[in-house]
Amino acid sequence: MSRRPADRLSVTLVLLCTFLGAAAQILMKMGGSGLAGISASQLLAEPALLLKNLPLLGGYSLYGLSTVLLVLSLRRGQLSVLYPIISLTYVWVLLLSVVIFHESLNPWKIGGVLAIVTGVGVLGRDGQA
Repeated sequence: MSRRPADRLSVTLVLLCTFLGAAAQILMKMGGSGLAGISASQLLAEPALLLKNLPLLGGYSLYGLSTVLLVLSLRRGQLSVLYPIISLTYVWVLLLSVVIFHESLNPWKIGGVLAIVTGVGVLGRDGQA
């Protein structure tokens, strides 16, 4: 993707962010499922319900870590190259959703994944011949 070591580190950190972001979303879905039947007013009245929800807390913690790593990667890398890589999070979420939650996979989703991966690949070329 890039030749300079700082750029490689930035790309590696952003890729790590995509994995952490996908894991965070999966955990938040699991945590949200654990809150089924609890109204918003109940959550506002008793916020400890959220603090006791370990998957939800884990998801938010991973998002926080992902944000810190993103800031570190953006310090040295090119925003126009790095930021589109974040869209790979959608790919990981789709794959994890199919495996963990047994969600359906159809030609539209596959086409979307191919479009994302192709777009990231094109942008990652960064004008290299």
